Amino acid sequence: MDTWDDNDVRDAEQLAGPILIIGASGFVGANLFHSLRRIREDVFASSRNPGTSRRLRYARDEDLVCVDVTDSGSVDQALRRIRPETLFHLSAYGAYSWQADARSIHETNYIGLFNVLQTLRDIGCTAMVHAGSSSEYGLNCMRPDESSELIPNSDYAVSKVSCSFLIKYYGQVLELPCVHLRLYSVYGPWEERNRLVPTLVSSALKGQWPPLAERNISRDFVYVDDCTRAFTKAAVTICKTDPGLSVNIASGIKTTLEEVAETAKEVFALPSEPQFDSMPVRKWDLPDWYGNPRLALEKMGWQSKIGFREGLHLCARWEQGASDRLRFDEGPNKRKKISAVIACYKDEQAIPVMHQRLTDVFESSDYDYEIIFVNDGSPFGDETAIKDITAKDRHTIGISHSRNFGSQSAFLSGMEVASGDAVVLLDGDLQDPPEVIPDFIKKWEAGYNIIYGQRTNRVAPLHMRVFYKLFYRAFKLLSDIPVPVDAGDFSLMDRKAVDQMLKFPEKDAFIRGLRAWVGFRQVGIPYVRPERLFGRSTNRFLKNIWWAKKGIFSFSMKPLHLIQGLGLAMFFVSVGLSLFYLTAYFIDPPSVKGVTTVVLLVLGLGSVQLISLSVLGDYIGKITEEVKNRPRYIRRKVVFGGNEYDSVEALRRKSDRGEEAAGSGSVRAHS
Repeated sequence: MDTWDDNDVRDAEQLAGPILIIGASGFVGANLFHSLRRIREDVFASSRNPGTSRRLRYARDEDLVCVDVTDSGSVDQALRRIRPETLFHLSAYGAYSWQADARSIHETNYIGLFNVLQTLRDIGCTAMVHAGSSSEYGLNCMRPDESSELIPNSDYAVSKVSCSFLIKYYGQVLELPCVHLRLYSVYGPWEERNRLVPTLVSSALKGQWPPLAERNISRDFVYVDDCTRAFTKAAVTICKTDPGLSVNIASGIKTTLEEVAETAKEVFALPSEPQFDSMPVRKWDLPDWYGNPRLALEKMGWQSKIGFREGLHLCARWEQGASDRLRFDEGPNKRKKISAVIACYKDEQAIPVMHQRLTDVFESSDYDYEIIFVNDGSPFGDETAIKDITAKDRHTIGISHSRNFGSQSAFLSGMEVASGDAVVLLDGDLQDPPEVIPDFIKKWEAGYNIIYGQRTNRVAPLHMRVFYKLFYRAFKLLSDIPVPVDAGDFSLMDRKAVDQMLKFPEKDAFIRGLRAWVGFRQVGIPYVRPERLFGRSTNRFLKNIWWAKKGIFSFSMKPLHLIQGLGLAMFFVSVGLSLFYLTAYFIDPPSVKGVTTVVLLVLGLGSVQLISLSVLGDYIGKITEEVKNRPRYIRRKVVFGGNEYDSVEALRRKSDRGEEAAGSGSVRAHS
């Protein structure tokens, strides 16, 4: 619970709605979201991946919006859908030591803000408040006011200075109601665990001191509720009266690290003395870093209410009362995630239908989700259809292969990218109905690791139905492992099973066989396989024969055993016949006859030999494929958010840039 009073609530009620908070997965953004959300219904939280944020764990799904501020299309789509009248922009990168990539800092902070302002200028808004930083003053950090010279001393500071001028231009010249708040050292619930105050409070509650830097380093501490009040105050005041203005959000009190320790010792009754200089000084740690809050009081009627001592008490109360799931990043995510991998080849018409049906299924579930379309070198418009969908739906990723490698390679390609706790495999022709997935999920929740679709019937010509029935039963009979009958690739596999399957080095993979080989708890779900909705099947009779051979020769040595047995049988038959004819020769010497018998024997034995050689050739062919050690597939491009990337690794790097504490992207680190 926050410390907002009745006046703060009235300010929140005056805000024009809807309200959108960009960067709500971060520390300040999350506190602002929860404070506003308890007062009104029209508040939305956005970040790159809000569903994975511990700070938004208990937010309603309908209040969460995926936005990548570095992607103008993503920003434009989200803002046009929500049409926010009040927008709080807190997305940032580079405020912490582990966020050091200079390009990501400028792209996220400056370009991200530019993308937001561009769309807001087009659609209009009542108020837009941007989170700046006291680091903009850089070396000129001793109680500067807003007219003081800016001497930034880091890429992060430079990017925020640039943002302040962008706000000034859009506010004063283009007349957009936007302002820029320079935040000082904000602390409070949900702050990153390795920061000074959370570390100090956590250690002090155990009667210990954390490592401390130089005693003379100073800060201007602002409790997070005072900071969030400043955002609402700015929206209802200076956005109307002084658009383009930059304002310090500071207490105006210089607090040295030594004074921090003295206050903590009194608040927590610590018996020992702190050990200063027990951790290195960071390059931005300065002895006189505090601000001048005069303009905030004059223009906004805002001032800091909560002193540092009271703030420590509030942090300690939250630390003691909050669960580990709220306090720590390593707590489980808000929801488990299911990844759907769809192998596509000549499925241009089916892809949008598949996407909509999958979305309907997942949106009605209690799970987060992602949909991965793998275009396996289709000569038709599959790639364009997939790209169009990714531009509209941030749950969707597209992969395009350099050529057609086959559905098994397409599935494995998608499985490597999938980040879900479970992975569902489907063919892109809609013959694997997404509506069966909820039945898969129920079995998964019951403890099964692999749930496969079992085709009790299929809409197909009689001869094809008979062929498939015979194949699955022959496969089961010949296989060296137990294989379920009538079970295709359509299945849900737990992350444990998926990870094991991805470790297999074999190149010519047969997934339904590998799925049976890994074991774990498995169960089948019966369903009727419908007819292909669009176009004609790419599996002709000879292709089905190829599939049958692929499955049998990948998971059975019995054909070799049968050849061996047939050879032994023929040997004993030939010995028996030799003895018979030798005996008959002495009893009744033959005349010249038996040519037919000889011809039939030669043809029969020749046929057996050719069949045996072909079986041996298939096994040798598989050995040859494995020895070549060629890749299972080659990815030509990856598409996310309508943008194209050369590799999964390139997309992952972009996702990892993240927003303030938004976590890593949804893409696994496979290239």
